Amino acid sequence: MSDETKSNSGEAVLAIFKRGADFTRKLLSENERLRHRVNELETRTHMAAQNPHDWEQLRLELVDRISQLEHENKSIIERLKSVEQENQQFAERYLEIEEENNNLANLYVASYQLHSTLDPSEVLKVIVEIVINLIGAEVFCVYVHDDKTDVLEPVAAEGERPSAFPRVGLGQGVVGKSVQTGETACAEGGSPAKPFVDGGDPVVCIPLRVQDRPMGAIVIQSLLQQKDGFSPLDHELFTLLAGHAATAIFASRLYSQSERKLNTIQGFIDLLTK
Repeated sequence: MSDETKSNSGEAVLAIFKRGADFTRKLLSENERLRHRVNELETRTHMAAQNPHDWEQLRLELVDRISQLEHENKSIIERLKSVEQENQQFAERYLEIEEENNNLANLYVASYQLHSTLDPSEVLKVIVEIVINLIGAEVFCVYVHDDKTDVLEPVAAEGERPSAFPRVGLGQGVVGKSVQTGETACAEGGSPAKPFVDGGDPVVCIPLRVQDRPMGAIVIQSLLQQKDGFSPLDHELFTLLAGHAATAIFASRLYSQSERKLNTIQGFIDLLTK
């Protein structure tokens, strides 16, 4: 969360508490005023008991005062309800901010893990853990784009074997078009009637691209039971995850290729020097 957001949240907290303190002071002041008024009326009641005219005048004053107090009481109750509603809204917003902070912290840790290794298998393992823990996916697959065949190959999965997921040509179907255009595809109305492994559409397809180069995709077939949909924060996570995961896959593939080439060259040099 930015410093400005934290500052705004702190100011909101102070404003809520300040209004509560002001309201409490007003209640105490009103209570003291009423106590003084009761003492005054008790004195006048005692004096009016000796004079019928004064008693009638006092009765009228009391009726009028009771009416005023009922009106003030109603106003205070309405203000109290308003303060309670503001406190409830603040508490809900506070929980939302806490959840956002927690997700951002998890994303930071996840992105660090993604870029801390150049081993392709380790990169895929981290991506799987991120999709489970941050997005809440139950059944999903990570695809990698094959530059030679222009096909998306399933390489890692959760809930099913990678081989259970179909190979997808670039530009074909929901997944292929999503990777080709770079736009995240979400199913309308929640989970599709037919699972993706059986030829249906995925719940969501997150394309993995580095600039204009397709790297693969994260295809989610179903979500965990406690997850009933995607929030705006989830869509932000899709965008951030797509960028970090694609970069990590790209870097690990380049490293693997350079290692193979280096080993080949080293083997050729060894043959020449024997």
